[in-house]
Amino acid sequence: MRATGTSTVTWVWWRAPDLWLLVPGVGAQGGDLQTALHAGLRADGLGVLINVSRSIAQAGDPGAAARAVRDEINVVRNAYHVTGAARTAPSARSQLAADLVESGCVRFGRFKLKSGVVSPIYLDLRRLVTYPAILRRVARAYGEILRELTFDRLAGIPYAALPIATAVALEMNVPLIYPRREVKDYGTQAVIEGDHRAGETIAVIDDLATTGGSKIEAIDKLTQAGLIVRDIVVLIERGQGAETLLAQAGYRLHAVMTLSELLSEWRRSGAIDHAQFDEVIRWLAQA
Repeated sequence: MRATGTSTVTWVWWRAPDLWLLVPGVGAQGGDLQTALHAGLRADGLGVLINVSRSIAQAGDPGAAARAVRDEINVVRNAYHVTGAARTAPSARSQLAADLVESGCVRFGRFKLKSGVVSPIYLDLRRLVTYPAILRRVARAYGEILRELTFDRLAGIPYAALPIATAVALEMNVPLIYPRREVKDYGTQAVIEGDHRAGETIAVIDDLATTGGSKIEAIDKLTQAGLIVRDIVVLIERGQGAETLLAQAGYRLHAVMTLSELLSEWRRSGAIDHAQFDEVIRWLAQA
């Protein structure tokens, strides 16, 4: 931004994360709204007052211009409404965003999802297993959140999250279990692999959060074994309803980064252009 550079906003936020920030220079003065929000928003989606008076006053339809700004702000804010989400340091966010592009974990185009919906973006975190240095950084990012939680063991959700959960368990030196997707009809016929005892508290590890349905299914197997689950930690929260569904079931969702935050990082770095960014943001708003 011209009036208030994003590096300045980030610098102030990092030193006074609980203060409200008044951010001028957005819109008519050349500042980018999405970038400004990601530089200053708190984990609760609050903390930034955006001054766009000139853009609205000079618009042909000030009311429509104000509503458009409001809607764009809310798309970003809603992605921050993940209970207990932790802000990752700006330099670490940039590194993780670059890592996901380098490893091919994010792709842009036209992709049919399991639900049948066509998405302009595809996230495949299974590819992290091929990049040990990146997987190690991902594990450390999970660890920053997990160290603030209380639990006895980790549980990875098959299959994509198992390599991540293993890396996190090694990084933190904590025991890991996982609920089987298909229960064996031979041997021990175990529903849950790994040592565990009823009454223990489990922190669940997954790669992504979209709607939250698959997590409920996995958690049910853990709770049926007498284990206690309160927290689920993911690398990326897509902002498509998982937090609400999980909260209604009594679970807290924590995310290393939101998809909106990643999109801003990718646009800032030139990994995607404005058209790609706008297309995904519009898709997320309608999803």
